[in-house]
Amino acid sequence: MASDGGSCALVSPCAFSPKSHQYLALSTQDGRLRLWDTLSNTLYQEYVPSAHLSATCTCLAWGPCRTIKDGPQRKKRKSEVVPHGDQLDLLALGTAAGTILLYSTVKGQLHSKLDGGHDSKVNCVRWHPENNCLYSCSDDSRIVEWDLQTGKVKCKWKADKCAVSCLCLSPDGKMLLSAGQTIKMWDLETKEVYRRFTGHATAVSTLCFISMRPPTHDMEGLYFLSGAAHDRLLSVWQVRSDGKDKNAVLSFTLTDEPIYVDLAMSQSKDEAVKLAVVCKDNQMHLFEHVLNGHCKKPLSPSCSVQVASPGSVGDSVPWPVPIMAAALTIDKQALLLAYGSGLQPVIERTTLNAGETHVCLVRDIQASLTLRTETTVTKVKTPTVKADAKLLVPGLPGHSAPNKSTPLETKRKPGSDTKEMSIEERLGVIDLSPAEGHKGVHKGGLPLQTDSFAVLLVQGLESSDSNILNKVFQTKKEVLIKKTVARLPIPAVLPLVQELSKRMQGHPYSGVLMVRWLKAVFTFHASYLSTLPSLVSHLGVLYHMIESRVKMFHKLSRLHGKLYLLITQIAATDKSHSVAALDQTAKLVYEEDSSEEEEEGTGDEMLAEEEDSDHWEEEEEMKEVTERSDKGEEHSDEEMNIENKLNGDSDLEPDNESEEE
Repeated sequence: MASDGGSCALVSPCAFSPKSHQYLALSTQDGRLRLWDTLSNTLYQEYVPSAHLSATCTCLAWGPCRTIKDGPQRKKRKSEVVPHGDQLDLLALGTAAGTILLYSTVKGQLHSKLDGGHDSKVNCVRWHPENNCLYSCSDDSRIVEWDLQTGKVKCKWKADKCAVSCLCLSPDGKMLLSAGQTIKMWDLETKEVYRRFTGHATAVSTLCFISMRPPTHDMEGLYFLSGAAHDRLLSVWQVRSDGKDKNAVLSFTLTDEPIYVDLAMSQSKDEAVKLAVVCKDNQMHLFEHVLNGHCKKPLSPSCSVQVASPGSVGDSVPWPVPIMAAALTIDKQALLLAYGSGLQPVIERTTLNAGETHVCLVRDIQASLTLRTETTVTKVKTPTVKADAKLLVPGLPGHSAPNKSTPLETKRKPGSDTKEMSIEERLGVIDLSPAEGHKGVHKGGLPLQTDSFAVLLVQGLESSDSNILNKVFQTKKEVLIKKTVARLPIPAVLPLVQELSKRMQGHPYSGVLMVRWLKAVFTFHASYLSTLPSLVSHLGVLYHMIESRVKMFHKLSRLHGKLYLLITQIAATDKSHSVAALDQTAKLVYEEDSSEEEEEGTGDEMLAEEEDSDHWEEEEEMKEVTERSDKGEEHSDEEMNIENKLNGDSDLEPDNESEEE
């Protein structure tokens, strides 16, 4: 039993029809659907949707074989009459606008259009094996269950916090796998999560069951496969009843990320699972393994197939031819390959030798580039376009700036004063500088794209520009470093690690900055780095350099500890001495420092003061004697006067006495 196939976003969606692989459905980049007959290698049908330029096809899936009820309408075409009641009819196409187109291969026209379920790009569509239902997922993180009879939404629920990239239904149609940040298994009856799995670091592009459900009603022993973008491993998960199934039990090694997977399921435990995986590097790998539980080492392919075209006349070196899809046929040794270009793919059935591990098919595809179409069988449907239809440029909506509709040119009248603008005036009108308006916004109101560290880092790694890398690596903000590494695309992770390893060998100061970047890289991209087979060789130089520096770290840390002890002891002793000296000295000093001469001078002054004090005592004694003598004289005079009075002597002076006489 074959899976529906998986495709990467960068590759045009394609898928072989189930069971017989009679047709190959291929959607080109301009939105056209082409059906190729694998038996005759000719174009069978071509359908051009009316909105193929604005809503390109992002995914497609073949519906199960169903009974055609409107048979009488097709009795006119005897080539379409099928003896059996069941035949392939519907093909689901998911578009970038969020709608789903159902194309009828029997009628050769659009059967119905499903809209109103998603707001953004449809990433995956899957058919229910029994019920008349269709499941789809989108970037709006929701899963929609469609009722094909009414063409309306039957159920809708949010499956993850981010975009849901892939879906897969179990063989019995009771379980649904969805892949977002993690892989979840849903019970379709209750719409509840039955199991959670770790998942991948990037968007999951492939998700399919690889074993039938066991006879018991529980999910024990059920295996499924998952592959992601930029991941070189296909992981196999086992559903266990004890709940210990969060990690993968097995992995298959690839040379590049898978873009298309086809498998033959194992019907029992003893039967091996066969895988045909087409990688982005134009190689196809075959795997065969019996699912028997956990396996530690990744499994290598049993055979690898490449297609090459011989060189030109003057050049004998062959050049590789891209492989678009591969399918396993009923015959165990046969393989169906589709390679070449989307305009004219070459479909070939080849038989591989079981003993060869690598096969290179040399094919000359230059001669088969002419478009071969059988007009008797081909039904090319091109819708009628009205005269007032609006033309859109190819591409996904939202990825280009909005185009303003310009009025149609009218003929100028002879008397009109219309003047054509000069080149200088036109350049003046086109002003994108943000000086007049807000920062980062021009006159039209649309934000201008500014350079971020992630963009600069990718440009510096691709061009090996040291100036750009130095500008990015000189930042010291942890938050900025983490955001830059988180936004970094997966292909740039390994060149970043190599550049950081090279810069770590330089100056120690630059090594300190590089360690912050390495820490962020290992934090956000450890899961991707662990999937690289040559991880040891890439990180060998970094490992040896860190090991050599770590050996000296122990010795330096010991020396640092001893020096720290010595310095602290010396500082403590100096501090104790300084404190003792302060205690011995006086807190306040009132006398100034004097010399010996000043001390001698003070001695002479003291002697002089002593001599003066002795003379002072003598003078005082002399004063007392004189005072006493004066007092005695006064006292004698007073006595004399008294006596004179008593004797009748007058007090007159001699002169007066003579006058009286």
